[in-house]
Formats: sequence, C-alpha cells, structure tokens
Amino acid sequence: MSSTDPRPDYAAFTRALIDEFRANSGKLASGPFASRDVLLLTTTGAKTGQERLAPVVYSRDGDRFVIAASKGGAPTNPAWFANLVANPIVTVEVGTEKFRARAVVADPAERDRLYAQHAKTYPGFLDYQTKVTRVIPVVLLERLP
Repeated sequence: MSSTDPRPDYAAFTRALIDEFRANSGKLASGPFASRDVLLLTTTGAKTGQERLAPVVYSRDGDRFVIAASKGGAPTNPAWFANLVANPIVTVEVGTEKFRARAVVADPAERDRLYAQHAKTYPGFLDYQTKVTRVIPVVLLERLP
C-alpha cells in the first residue's frame, strides 16, 4: 500500500483491535467493533502452518460460540475460514478467558437458523448476505474439555 492510498492499513488496524481487546478484558470501546461481542480466534494457517490471530464478532447458541465468515460482505471468505476448515482445532479468547475449541461448519439447515439468530443481534449481517452471491458460512466453536 502506498502512502497515497486512502485505505487504512488492515494489519495495523487488526493489531490495534487485538491490543485494545487484551488491555480491556475483551471489551472494545472504539471503532466498528465497539460494544459488540468480539472474540480472538487463533487458527493454524492452511498453507503455512503458522498461527494466525483474528478478532471476530460472535453470538451464542447455548454453550457454543457462533461466528460468520462474512468478511464484511466481501465476495470471498476471510482467511481464517480456510484455516479452520483445514485445521479445526482453534484457540478462542473471550473476555479474560482463553481455551481450545473445535470449529464446526454448520450444515445448511442449521446455518440458516444460526445466521438469522446472529443477524438479530447484529443487523449488519443481513446486509452482508445481500452483497454477495456466496452463502456466508457459519461456524460453531465448541469448547474442548
């Protein structure tokens, strides 16, 4: 990205979110994630095998955490989605808690129910689905013992 590029530096933006999350016990008070339930998702790179960390908005379905691979309504899935499909054991940070989880991509019927439920909490997700031709995947994060 050149110095004349008006787009924000995504890596710097993500680092700032992660720093704010960890400094404030999982709460974000600024930017587009302010007052939303956000978790930090650590995946293992599908190609590199390296750990990758991403802040992700979540909702709940019982004991499971629900995340949607929306990428803000972009035409492609976020990189974290390919990573967890290839390597479904992930690390989740919520508030001050950190634990291992299994990522399970919801089947079509469950996906529709969970996406609708997620969008009730975060109405912007309704807009995301209308922007794309792909079906935005929904992933369940199930805590491992």
